[in-house]
Amino acid sequence: MAPTAKAAPARPAAELRVCLMLTELQRQFASWMSSPVGARGYVAMQGMHALLIEIAPGLAIQRIVDRALKQEPGLEPGILAVERQFGVLELHGNDEEALKRARQAILDDLGTTADAQLKPQILYSDIVEDITDQHAVLINRTRQANMALPGQSLLLMEVAPALYGAYMGNEAEKAAPDLSLVECSMIGASGRLYLAGPTASLRKAQAHVERMLAAVVGR
Repeated sequence: MAPTAKAAPARPAAELRVCLMLTELQRQFASWMSSPVGARGYVAMQGMHALLIEIAPGLAIQRIVDRALKQEPGLEPGILAVERQFGVLELHGNDEEALKRARQAILDDLGTTADAQLKPQILYSDIVEDITDQHAVLINRTRQANMALPGQSLLLMEVAPALYGAYMGNEAEKAAPDLSLVECSMIGASGRLYLAGPTASLRKAQAHVERMLAAVVGR
């Protein structure tokens, strides 16, 4: 009697943490995301659309990018990161429908739906008015984008999961394009946003971002 062939071991299930579409990348945000600090791959341009995926465990993101690019090889991967706990992927292109097809292929591979993602939780939201010159110097030492100037006000927001930091950055610029993007982090335990400018514009951006995050569907 021939020996029975052993079945291949099942692939461990991966947890979908964020599955997010960004429409019409804004000028400052697109430039930041395509900087040497933020980009690991192809450059995203203003007006493009982007798909953002965060998953656990981190190494599972390699299968996700493989699945997406085999489905839609015309898309460009901008960020592919594996950090301590999570994996992050950013895909962009001019064709929003192609990004939606790639998203569906990813969801099918995971055996889940987009609303299985985690809802964003705002951990901190504040506006510091009329910052001093010493304070501006400290902020600018670690900034990744524009400078914060003495006398400007500063919007500070923190969110979890971290990838929603990208959503905050792009949506804030849509609401108040006159503001300066100083910092926008989207990988790690939480995402953070620093915006500098007039207090009235910062309050407008803050309210818009908080409203958009509250509307995100998830668990």
